[in-house]
Amino acid sequence: MAEASEGKVYLLTGSTGIAAATARLAAKIGTRVFIISREEGSCRALGAELEKAGGECGFYVADLTVESEVVAAVRECATRYGRVDALFNVAGISGRRYGDGPIHECTVEGWDMTLDANAKSTFLMCRETIKLMLTQFIGENGLRGSILNMGSILGRISPEPKHFATHAYAASKAAIEGMSRAMAAYYAPHKIRVNVIAPSLVRTPMSRRAQDDAGIIEYMKIKHPLGEEMIDADDVARAAMFLLGDDARRITGDVLTVDAGWHVTNV
Repeated sequence: MAEASEGKVYLLTGSTGIAAATARLAAKIGTRVFIISREEGSCRALGAELEKAGGECGFYVADLTVESEVVAAVRECATRYGRVDALFNVAGISGRRYGDGPIHECTVEGWDMTLDANAKSTFLMCRETIKLMLTQFIGENGLRGSILNMGSILGRISPEPKHFATHAYAASKAAIEGMSRAMAAYYAPHKIRVNVIAPSLVRTPMSRRAQDDAGIIEYMKIKHPLGEEMIDADDVARAAMFLLGDDARRITGDVLTVDAGWHVTNV
């Protein structure tokens, strides 16, 4: 995998959690990394960390829900590196603090903020990156590029009504999955792959509320039978690296669930 990925360009949204874990793995095998995030401090810190370790990393600070900023960010990556071999859309939010919840309680603000931060940002990043990929030559792997979008176990086969009744979040992740499958079908003849990774509860800054909830921690002992705790960001990053890279060059339109057994438990 190292030889196949060396010198390639991976574009990642987000600068903490799963995005940071994936960036570290990519840089370690010689992949050039470009990060887009609205958090300048964590962008700079991650970029400096990767450069210090011998990797090559650029970043751009942008609000991924604003079309003009996404256009400028992707253009900056293209100007710096000339192409994008893989895009991993990681950045997103839990909209609970904005009013997300069960439908009868969900606020319009909560719905709009969550759909924008998760689904709209993914759409905008996919759109601008695919425009670039369509102009790229077909590589030795037979592809122009690969896209991996962030889904969730809550948006597909295993909703959880007690602790995670955030229906705007589930809707945003289901939208991403549906869009990704349609994209995969359309762009396969253009030699662009599109897949989704759908984790359950991962230990990241976004899950801080859950990490501080004793009831959820106890619930993970049975809901995550393979680990009996929250999933580490590195576990998701390793699966993401497979889907982004040439080892998965014949895989498109798929959804990989990384959930420590969540969807096969009946609790």
